[in-house]
Amino acid sequence: MSDNIRATRGEQPRVALVTCAELPELDPDDRLLLAPLAERGLRVEAAVWDDPAVDWAGYALAVLRSAWDYPTRRAEFVAWAESVPRLANPAGLVCWNTDKRYLRELAGAGVPTVPTDWLAPDTDWVLPAEPGEYVLKPVVGAGSLDTGRYDLTGAEHRELAVAHVRRLQAAGRWVMVQPYLTAVDTAGETGLLFVGGPDGLRFSHAVRKGPMLLGPDHGVDGLFRPEQISPRTPAGAELALAERVLAALPTGLGTPLYARVDLIPGPDGAPVLVEVELTEPSLFLAHSPGAPDRLADAIAARLG
Repeated sequence: MSDNIRATRGEQPRVALVTCAELPELDPDDRLLLAPLAERGLRVEAAVWDDPAVDWAGYALAVLRSAWDYPTRRAEFVAWAESVPRLANPAGLVCWNTDKRYLRELAGAGVPTVPTDWLAPDTDWVLPAEPGEYVLKPVVGAGSLDTGRYDLTGAEHRELAVAHVRRLQAAGRWVMVQPYLTAVDTAGETGLLFVGGPDGLRFSHAVRKGPMLLGPDHGVDGLFRPEQISPRTPAGAELALAERVLAALPTGLGTPLYARVDLIPGPDGAPVLVEVELTEPSLFLAHSPGAPDRLADAIAARLG
């Protein structure tokens, strides 16, 4: 029996926290997991998802965390996920969740979502008849990269918006067109974090995300746009909608270890779903006392 396989069965199971080459030592928020996992008798290592030297079969569990460079290599990333013997979240959920057209399925299941037009790479975009501000972003994306906000009442923004769509389509990418929800400028976005418990996902904590899109997309240095994050207590309607979203997830794709549900108030003030993050979301562990321990407990329970 190899040392790696023995480690998965022995006194100190090996757990990989999966990251990308730009963050080989993990995102600072994820490093908050290291001590709690070690306290639970687990040997924890950072592992870069596309490093060919990593023996994924040697880990009792690989936990997806900051693999934020996958959007332009989604097919490669999904194939890698399918090759990992013990991955959280499971590869089926990764495949489903890394293409934001899953929002159409959730909307069809009755979940209130941001109204969206979907543009295939070979589709000509007809600008919306309704004037106002719109958000353009790729269907496969992370960190709000390649995302912009455009006021289509002005000629300059219309030209920039058309160029943005064409740029994404030229790269073979689907594009999402959504009305800009102005409540994000005041109320912000609510991210509700859930981690696994004995009876399924349990609410852990919530954060407020301040507005990030200030105008057209001119590119961003790094893996994600800077975020303004603060703790938040979710409203009852937000928590209820998040539970509806989780209940509507497709069955048969595996059990999530964690989830983040992002909501914004719609025009009538009721929350609507922006995204449900099941692949590599920031979990904002630093913004809630006990959050690293709750996730560490969920990881240890997954191994039990």
